[in-house]
This record gives sequence, C-alpha cells and structure tokens, in this order.
Amino acid sequence: MNTFTLTLIAAAAGSAAAFAPSQQGRASSAVEAKAFSDDFGAMAPLGLFDPLGLIEDGSQKKFDMLREYELTHGRVSMLAVTGYLVTAAGIRFPGAGDVPAGLKAFDYLLASKDGQNVLLQMLAFMAVATIVNRDAEWLDNEAEFVGDYRNGSLDFGWDKFDAETKLKKRKIELNNGRAAMMGIWGLVVHEGLGVSILPGNILP
Repeated sequence: MNTFTLTLIAAAAGSAAAFAPSQQGRASSAVEAKAFSDDFGAMAPLGLFDPLGLIEDGSQKKFDMLREYELTHGRVSMLAVTGYLVTAAGIRFPGAGDVPAGLKAFDYLLASKDGQNVLLQMLAFMAVATIVNRDAEWLDNEAEFVGDYRNGSLDFGWDKFDAETKLKKRKIELNNGRAAMMGIWGLVVHEGLGVSILPGNILP
C-alpha cells in the first residue's frame, strides 16, 4: 500500500470521525438546529454537510447559489462519467477512431490542427450550454426551484407529477450528481496512478 493510498484512507477516516454523531445530547441538538439541516439535500449518513461553515449565517441567497453550483457540477459530472465510460468501451464518432480514451485524448487532439478544431468546438458548445442552461430572469417566468432551467418552454411531463414525486426526482438527481462528481474524480485519479477500476482492468 503506497503513501498516496494511506493518505486517502487517513483523510477519509478523519472526515468520518469529524462528522460522527456526538455522544453528548446538547451537541447533537446544536447540530440539528443548524440552518438548512432540514433541507432535502441534507441526507443520511452525514446530514447537513458544511465543514467549512459556508452557510452558517443562514443566508438563503448564498445557500441557493451553492446549491445551483452543486447541481451544475453534478450534471456536468454525470455527462463526464458517461463520456469516459463510453470512450473506454471503444465507442467513437465516425472519423475519431484513433482518438485515445481518457485524459490522453487531450494530448492527442492538441497535437494536430484538426484536433485543436475539435477542442474549440467543445469549448464553444460548453459556452453555449452555459448561457442557455440558466434561469432566464428577463422572461415573465418564475423557476419552480433552484436549478429549474425550463424557462416556460420545456416540460417533459414534469408539471403532471405530484409534489412528492417531484421531490423524489430532485433527490435522485442531487444524489446522482454527487456520486458522479466523486466518480469522475476517482476515474481521473486512478488513470493518473495507472490503476484500473473499470471492468476487465481497462485503463485508458
């Protein structure tokens, strides 16, 4: 077991100990009384996870901003994990059969003019997606919740769900996004270490 692995285990153990339930009733009550501890994003086993105290002041505006960041990063990470796994499985767009999987794709694309054009197209797409996927404040439309970017034009049956189903689906998205953020980070770190965590010991 190398030093890097031991460091990760120690950090995880320290984090778990820091947020373990307190044995003193008074301390537990104080934790439960924290602002936003009853939000649907505060889930077991950690409950409200705010180790840096970013929302201790109870500011709803700051909380909504951080939740929007969390949702955005989660959505991007879900796409990143999907793309990573799809390319690791050998699936490519026509004409991109020689592009390697994983992080090596960037070096490959940067090495040629055509590859650089692909990277510029990716950058342009991300810029447009960032502009489009946000709450259109200039429209006569009110977002139902933080991260609701339908702007009165998309529905996909959402308005037909009852309140309980909507909350359930929002929890699913939040948890999937959190898992994907850790997932893409794990894939990138293991690729850097040269240790595969994919089926068949595939290492991009």
